[in-house]
Amino acid sequence: MTEIKTPAEFFETVLPARFKPEKAAGIDVIVQLTLNNGKNEQNWVVTIKNQKLYVDQGTNPSASLSLNLSENDFMNMINGSLSAEKAFFTGKIRFQGNIALALKLRDAGIL
Repeated sequence: MTEIKTPAEFFETVLPARFKPEKAAGIDVIVQLTLNNGKNEQNWVVTIKNQKLYVDQGTNPSASLSLNLSENDFMNMINGSLSAEKAFFTGKIRFQGNIALALKLRDAGIL
């Protein structure tokens, strides 16, 4: 597996290819991700509606799930050296919203 180098590469290229629409049946969600590298913050919005995926850079105040973590921890998660569960239980991810919905997103290839 090729290492993903940037959050933009993940959101713009990898995530759309990884998305499994058949696993997203019945999911209607807006996810706000905030990544911090110590100097700057990147904000991404991932929307799933009608088994379609939409990704935009920016913020959405009506997000149903919010994830806040360091850019480094995010890159480690998407490259497989840090599990989402470990990141959550060690406080590396600050999460707001429905945990059951977050688990469905993992099954759909989003998290």
